[in-house]
Amino acid sequence: MDTATMTRKTEITRDDIMDMAEYGAIRKERRRSMIEKKKLRRVAIGPDATAHFEDYDSMWLQVHEMLYIEKGGEEQVADELAAYNPLIPKGRELVCTVLFEVDDPERRARFLANLGGIEETMFVRIDGEEIIGRAEEDIDRTTAAGKASAVQFVRFPFTDAQVDAFRRKGAEIVVGFNHPGYGHMVKLPEETREALAADFD
Repeated sequence: MDTATMTRKTEITRDDIMDMAEYGAIRKERRRSMIEKKKLRRVAIGPDATAHFEDYDSMWLQVHEMLYIEKGGEEQVADELAAYNPLIPKGRELVCTVLFEVDDPERRARFLANLGGIEETMFVRIDGEEIIGRAEEDIDRTTAAGKASAVQFVRFPFTDAQVDAFRRKGAEIVVGFNHPGYGHMVKLPEETREALAADFD
């Protein structure tokens, strides 16, 4: 199955799942091409956070990787679809996986302990207008003690006017966090803005 032409699909179905032997034959090439594609969809925000903007293709690959590695067979398929379909943008939104990456274990523990609620402070700013992200609600990404998870899933709902503004060539798009423990932001390169604009219907 050629997923290259399915970038705007919003849901992976059982019919989209390849036989694992067939997937194994193309796995190396699919992983290589996704690495190249993700270069345009990955943004470093400050020194310790990276946002990976997801789409149908990245989640299609993730589902297949989980099935291929864990070898759970048919019983595993429904669980993987339920886990990863929510991370595919639905036409008027962007969705990203945010990784907080700190190598030193002690520093990482201190760092995350001060980031409680950060998933509620992420924003996309389009020519000065902010869209506040909405954290995925599958599980609480901040503990009762105020420690943030090292992995966050955030979606940004857009109005039609905001989509039009995002699509405008040269638009100033800023992604960042408005959190007292991590107040970093970054302007998207034009090639990244253009790649993400393709996520909208």
